[in-house]
Amino acid sequence: MSAIVLLAAGCGGSSAVDGDLTNNWGAMAVATSFRPVAETCHLANFAATGPRSTYEEVDCEVLHRTETVFVGEYTGAAAEAEQPPAGASTAGKAAYRTCDTRTNEYAGGPWRHARLWIGVTNPSPAGWDGGARWFRCELVELDSIEDDGALVQRIGSLRGALENESSELMLTCYDIGRDERGSITTMPAVDCAQKHEAEFVGIWDAPAKASYPKGDATWEEFHGGCRMLVARYVGVPDDADLRYRTGVVSLPGNTEVWAQGDHGVRCYLWLEGAELTGSLKGKGTKALPVQYK
Repeated sequence: MSAIVLLAAGCGGSSAVDGDLTNNWGAMAVATSFRPVAETCHLANFAATGPRSTYEEVDCEVLHRTETVFVGEYTGAAAEAEQPPAGASTAGKAAYRTCDTRTNEYAGGPWRHARLWIGVTNPSPAGWDGGARWFRCELVELDSIEDDGALVQRIGSLRGALENESSELMLTCYDIGRDERGSITTMPAVDCAQKHEAEFVGIWDAPAKASYPKGDATWEEFHGGCRMLVARYVGVPDDADLRYRTGVVSLPGNTEVWAQGDHGVRCYLWLEGAELTGSLKGKGTKALPVQYK
């Protein structure tokens, strides 16, 4: 009986307790999902999925690998889906277009004119289940665009990096390496003041319905688009003789970004075996004469 009395005493009231367990407690905040921050840099490599556990912001003056240009939000049907949009889906393409536009604004010029690459990072499945509907626009520097370049660890933000056309990030002039069959195997960058045989002239936007090039016919469509840019860049007629003035190199992105809607094709004039010094921009027909042989 004494044990029962003791237990009952332990549950008894006290003059210091009013018995209202919620009295004077602040209301608990509504649970919110993690949301990344724009205009920040990161130590990690790019990843298509960004869980909270791997997210780490660093000052852009610290050696880093990636930079978040913009953070957007999925809405409508995409936000109601059970998982983040795939890259080739309608919402995935829309996110990529947003990142494309935002990156051009952020960098101060067309990012495809430079040794840069963009990607879209989505929440992890767990984050999506928890209500996260953001997407991150990630920007990285590569050591080469033409030779399947590797990611560069850099110091300093890429904000405004392309405002100066003389930026070392810009695509300029190139040597062309070929195998025994004449196929291009490498395109090392060269200062335009040094001897070279190719030069970047701009971006041709392939039609939305264009197929990724595989056979000669589809490549010819791309070469035709690039020849048009060469004519405009050098200042020569865009006519039937243009193919006798110069060759071209047409370089779309890989099939993955193509599926995301990136149909921007990098274009280069190519004078095989030439030893050019200086840019051909605006030099006209004397610099790029018709050569039937």
